[in-house]
Amino acid sequence: MQSLFVNSHPCSILLFNFILLVLFYNTTAVIKLPPNETYPAIFVFGDSTVDTGNNNNRITPSRANYRPYGNDFKGKVATGRFSNGKVPSDMIAAELEIKELLPAYLDPNLQPQDLITGVCFASGGSGYDPLTPKLALTWSMSDQLGMLKEYIVRLQGIVGANRTNFILTRSLYLISLSSCDIANVYFGPTSRRYEYDFASYTDLMLKYATQFLKELYSLGARRIGVLGAPPIGCVPSQRTVAGGLHRKCGEGHNQLAMLFNAKLTTLLDSLNKDMPDSRMVYLDIYNPLLDLIEHPEKNGFKIAEKGCCGTGIIEVAPICNPASAICTDVNDYVFWDSFHPTERAYKIITSQVLKNDGNRLFGHQ
Repeated sequence: MQSLFVNSHPCSILLFNFILLVLFYNTTAVIKLPPNETYPAIFVFGDSTVDTGNNNNRITPSRANYRPYGNDFKGKVATGRFSNGKVPSDMIAAELEIKELLPAYLDPNLQPQDLITGVCFASGGSGYDPLTPKLALTWSMSDQLGMLKEYIVRLQGIVGANRTNFILTRSLYLISLSSCDIANVYFGPTSRRYEYDFASYTDLMLKYATQFLKELYSLGARRIGVLGAPPIGCVPSQRTVAGGLHRKCGEGHNQLAMLFNAKLTTLLDSLNKDMPDSRMVYLDIYNPLLDLIEHPEKNGFKIAEKGCCGTGIIEVAPICNPASAICTDVNDYVFWDSFHPTERAYKIITSQVLKNDGNRLFGHQ
């Protein structure tokens, strides 16, 4: 059965700010599961920090299926991952010993067997605010839920209704959103910051987050990790556009991110009380990433204020492209382009996030 989402909605508008996100995850056995507990599958929703290629066949500037993306991926293949190699979706799937790489749901080469252990629905450029994916010409959170519903029907045809229900209720769900809302929409070329102050805009984001989480729960999800906003004002592109002559961190961006995170934590606590058997856990990316940016030398990095691609201060898809020069040694850099970390940085941050918040997510009180 071919996905209804493949090659649909061709768009002709090209509106782009500085698209996409930065974050988080993995490495050496930092997850300690309760005895005899395993996860049959993993499902990931969100934006470019976790997208593994769902935008590849879509007309959007938010794509990464061309060089130099994937420069350090196996075979130097540009798969649609917004980094030089693997992204957190892959790292968490491997950490849970589910599979080495998490495939994109819209990958035309996806096999029925791939569906059984989970897929990625994330789409680079998406966000909680419905305006965010609209401007980026990308898959909205409503679209991603639609993919999950379609996935459920396909899975039932492969393993039957009972096994499908087991997979849905026992698997891990991850959500990574908010950076594009803040950087590309609120502080981007829109009227949002004139219509909303920080408090009301974070309320808008949380309104749609609540709708998404409730529908995800209604479809069977119980174990859900929700990443907060990163220190988005400190990623290279936002230093360039908001940090002044000396490219300091964008203070407003980070204030908005911290306010959103505080409210998100309260929201998840409330939803857990209202939804039986749910475990919705806030995953703090803000502090681990900020520490890496402020103290890169602690983990062997040399450069955190610019990326490896091009000048490193503005290039991100689509202007990080085959014509862009890349740095001599990617291991010196925290960021691959001006918005997304390198694979090595992702691994270090992932490990820290899991050490800090993994016990609450994976069953240890």
